[in-house]
Amino acid sequence: MKHIISACFFLFSLCMSAQSVTVTVDQNTTLKEFFKQIESQTDFKFAFTDQIDTNKKYFTKKSTFTTIEIEKLISELNQTSIVQFSIVGNNIFVKQKSQTQKPAKKKNKLTGRIFDDERQPVIGANVFIKELETGVVTDVNGNYSIEVPDGNYTVQVSYVGFKNEEKRVSVTDDNKVNFNIDPDSQQLGEVIVMNNKAADIKATQMSVNKLSMQEIKKIPVAMGEPDPLKSILTLPGVTNAGEASSGFNVRGGAADQNLILLDGAPVYADSHMFGFFSIFNADIVNGLDLYKGGIPSKFGGRVSSVLDVTQQTGDFEEYKVNGGIGIISSRLLVQGPLEKEKGSFILSGRASYAHLFMKLADNNNSAMFYDLNAKLNYRFNAKNTLSFSGYFGNDLFDINDRFASTYGSTMGILNWKHKFTDRLNSNLSVFYSDYRFNLEIPIESFKWDSNIASYGLKYNWNFQQSEKFKINYGIDGLYYNFNPGVVKPTSSDSQFNYMQLDKKYALESSAFVDFENQITEKLTFRYGLRYSMFLRLGDETISTYENGQAVVYNPLYKIYEEGTPNGSISYGKGKTISNFNNFEPRAALSYAFNDETSIKASYNRMAQYIHILSNTQSPLPMSIWTPSGPFTKPQLLDQYAMGYFRNFKDGDYSLETELFYKNVQNRIDYINGADILANNNIEQVILNGKARSYGMELLFRKNTGVFTGWVSYTLSRAEQKTPGRTPEEPGVANGDWYLSGYDKLHNLSIVGSYELNPKWSFNGNFTLQSGQPVTYANGYYEMGGIHIPNYSLRNENRLPLFHHLDVAATYTPKPDKKKGWQSYWVFSLYNIYNRKNAASMSFTTNEDTGANETRRLSIFGIVPGVSYNFKF
Repeated sequence: MKHIISACFFLFSLCMSAQSVTVTVDQNTTLKEFFKQIESQTDFKFAFTDQIDTNKKYFTKKSTFTTIEIEKLISELNQTSIVQFSIVGNNIFVKQKSQTQKPAKKKNKLTGRIFDDERQPVIGANVFIKELETGVVTDVNGNYSIEVPDGNYTVQVSYVGFKNEEKRVSVTDDNKVNFNIDPDSQQLGEVIVMNNKAADIKATQMSVNKLSMQEIKKIPVAMGEPDPLKSILTLPGVTNAGEASSGFNVRGGAADQNLILLDGAPVYADSHMFGFFSIFNADIVNGLDLYKGGIPSKFGGRVSSVLDVTQQTGDFEEYKVNGGIGIISSRLLVQGPLEKEKGSFILSGRASYAHLFMKLADNNNSAMFYDLNAKLNYRFNAKNTLSFSGYFGNDLFDINDRFASTYGSTMGILNWKHKFTDRLNSNLSVFYSDYRFNLEIPIESFKWDSNIASYGLKYNWNFQQSEKFKINYGIDGLYYNFNPGVVKPTSSDSQFNYMQLDKKYALESSAFVDFENQITEKLTFRYGLRYSMFLRLGDETISTYENGQAVVYNPLYKIYEEGTPNGSISYGKGKTISNFNNFEPRAALSYAFNDETSIKASYNRMAQYIHILSNTQSPLPMSIWTPSGPFTKPQLLDQYAMGYFRNFKDGDYSLETELFYKNVQNRIDYINGADILANNNIEQVILNGKARSYGMELLFRKNTGVFTGWVSYTLSRAEQKTPGRTPEEPGVANGDWYLSGYDKLHNLSIVGSYELNPKWSFNGNFTLQSGQPVTYANGYYEMGGIHIPNYSLRNENRLPLFHHLDVAATYTPKPDKKKGWQSYWVFSLYNIYNRKNAASMSFTTNEDTGANETRRLSIFGIVPGVSYNFKF
């Protein structure tokens, strides 16, 4: 009888284990959810100890089992799950795995680099392991790194506008696999709009926009030349002072509050020809990142934004040439190997020739620019790479030999990248950067020269403890030499005497650490701290004033006036005049509801120790940089931001919305009628105030299809406040908040690109902004028969609404030609409906009638452009 019972039990167990089920589990599946899937399809029940939490997620990867027998399912799960399943009769027992069980499979590092057809590293390419259903995105150098156990895998690389590339890889140890991907001319709709196809849902970084050169070259601009700097004006939160103006303003900040980096080195001016062109040559630029908030700890020194521009790496295998011929300028680029697979170079140059046409028309005026870019790379071995980047640019401008000006920048940076281990690498840089401005007025027989020069060192380390925990830390130092100007007479009868304005010297140093921690599958936290220190150094003599006030208030005339020095203090070379230090905490977090939706929040404090002296909204070439000191305090920013991010239809569409609030302490303000040029005691016209800005940004993108593009909209307010220092003083604008010169209540951009066929593509850009705040005359008074305007409170009025529509067409005669001479034409119309946007308003008296007049100055009407571009 006992044997009959045992046989029946064996047959019953065999029948039970032969039952088949269909089950799906992943890292987000709890045991309770798994139990329900089994119990709804079989007669099995689960048993477990108190140590097992059924609401916990015990599965380590995504797996789908279709019509699989229970016994085989349990065997498969026991290999990857962190709990142990066992079948006893019609029960499945669950218990914790013992410490003596077989250890998990060894993890190996699969690394490599992704290159495009130009041998340029591809930023933001997707690297996907099919068998593990997991992947990563390449970094700014085109590198990827992913942990995988021993096994054979299919690695797929994909990037918008390029053919997918697959390789079969066998992994038994750490392995390096590089990929080369080719453009897909058949996928007309696969047009690159951002470096990444859609919004990065899980990354903590927010308030950052990335633009690729493919995208930048499609945005129509005046004169028909692609311009990386003008392209960022189509992004939310970014404006400038108007057409043909230099600088840009981010979230209500001033132009000097932007840190502009070229391959990691700072540059102090961003434009040619008073703002008509930027200093960035579109041919050699690889891409740019604009950080508007949530700025990582490795960046510092400015309180508004960071524009990080990178240049291309030269081709390591073939020599290549490309360039373009435009209406007023042309450009040429050459690249190739110094030593195949080890060294490369890339050289690029631009020059304008509008002055030649002026000469032909018997016009003695002249305006031209030229610049040169270079980058050299050498790979000593797999762990050491040395590179050099350089830039030199110059502008020449003169009017009938009565006025002449030259200005420009020089930059050079030497960079050594070293890989200690697969987890730890470093980046050491030394650099030099300067900006110089020279002015000569022959009829007055004098010259004026000024410049800022800086010497710096950066040493950064990156440590990746795991895919979920990374540390970035480093130090940097920057030495400044400010020359505000030297006046030189050019003839013996000049009314000017030689005068050297006081040179200024300063040392800025900092250390930072930044942690990125993926706490759960949904929550990622980045936090860091930057400590900065600034020393204002001699050799310099500082004036002293009664009550320490370089600016005094005259209650009789109700105006601020320059104070009178009552003495001075001399500081020897290298002696400390002033010192400042600040802790700058940073924090950001991201919570992903799923793979398509997340919310993010960030906070950052930043300090800025150098300032541009300019009381105009757009910085001019003669704008002078000055360091913080006894009368000029460092600017301090606190910025808060939060946002909602969503991808639709697998990233075909994306939405990014953000709210921000910025508060800046110690923002420089100027007394009415301030004389800044060649002022050796600039503290006599400066007041310290504060600024704030707040608003909402929206960016909606269509990323794929024959029609791509984006809509960006910003609703914001930027204000400044400079109260009186005593109850009797009114301050500026009666000490109330007044509109900053960078306030744009509404800012709308619509950018579209349509691929008609392989030969023709069309692009458009519509911009609409609120007029810039200005101060209008609100009345006149007469003195000696002359009408003198009386002005309202500062920035109480606005210029008229600013808007224009630009279109461009690109024609490629032989789109399938991939070797030899390749070319394309770009035809553009800037401001197609000839809108006369106001650059400024002036209040004058008509010489004929004596009537008071208001005159509008406009820079551009409709501007046609054409350029011929080639490569071979």
